[in-house]
Amino acid sequence: GVALYEAVVPGMPGYQSLVGQLTDLPALPPISPKRNYHWPTVANAVLAEMARKSFAQASPENLMAINRLEKQLMNEYLPALGPNTLGASILQGRLIAGAIDAWAQTDGIAADHVAYKIIDGDGLWVPTPPKNLPALLPYWGKHRSFLKASQTCKVTPPPAYSTDASSPFYAQAREVYDTVNHLTPEQRAIALFWADNASETATPPGHSISILNQVLQEKQATLDVAAVAYAKVGIVVADAFVACWQTKYEYNLLRPITYIQKVIDPKWKTPDLVTPPFPEYTSGHSVQSAATAEVLTALFGDNYKFTDHTNEEQGLAPRNFSSFWAAAQEAAISRLYGGIHYRAAIENGMEQGKCIGKQVNALRFSQ
Repeated sequence: GVALYEAVVPGMPGYQSLVGQLTDLPALPPISPKRNYHWPTVANAVLAEMARKSFAQASPENLMAINRLEKQLMNEYLPALGPNTLGASILQGRLIAGAIDAWAQTDGIAADHVAYKIIDGDGLWVPTPPKNLPALLPYWGKHRSFLKASQTCKVTPPPAYSTDASSPFYAQAREVYDTVNHLTPEQRAIALFWADNASETATPPGHSISILNQVLQEKQATLDVAAVAYAKVGIVVADAFVACWQTKYEYNLLRPITYIQKVIDPKWKTPDLVTPPFPEYTSGHSVQSAATAEVLTALFGDNYKFTDHTNEEQGLAPRNFSSFWAAAQEAAISRLYGGIHYRAAIENGMEQGKCIGKQVNALRFSQ
């Protein structure tokens, strides 16, 4: 999203680069005043090159598909452009892609390969059934955020861990237990619709971008509108997960299935959904959904009605929403219905995401 925006912003009167606003974003290759550019071609080139760089380990079939799409669009533009404008546009897109990719390589990704040791203690996270997988991306919260202040969106601590049946912590675990044991058909449908399991779907951030795709198609958005929207949603989703993961491994809270099986019912299981392998607090679904809703609402309005078709290929019926916030609230509460999160992680996670969304909305895109 940032690469697309930076590639075409020289052709968007009244808009400006994000250099100086995003963390460590260096000066980017400028356009030449002596050349003509076709901005859809620039967009095509930068996105194709970013796709190749981002998915360098993709299958040969998928890499060929990226190349075919780039060539198909390039051929559509060529008759009206001529080789000089086409060549200059392709080169500019690829130069921006190279610069953005080099910047991305310095975001702290090397830390992801450091071994993680589970910390023992009451109330602390441990691997969860059925597969008891090791902690996923324990150092993701140390990645550089796009916004210089995004990780100041701290949250209220969760209720203090306790096995006392009169404690707030027990009460929130009991709520998960009772809710899951008495799910309505609608609640189960919501849990499945927003599950967005890794390796099976585009995952929660992909779901947010899918919603944006649908809105832009419905509105037949122009390139400038789309470029701004993809940049904002890309930034807010990325920073939401960095902040959320920092919070998760700071509090290192055990999951409902661990607590419930230990304290309430040793035979209890979650319905249909598998608890993901990382600490509970805060809820990633809640943080990123609220962050995205804050940005999409600022872009398209408070009461933008839409139908979400994201998971039709998974056999799940589309769902209708009266606003982006209605969708975010449903995505968040889906994790209670799925037995994945306590309410505190959901509600405080939404506040964390809303805070990050406000910061993205404060970026200066227009001059």
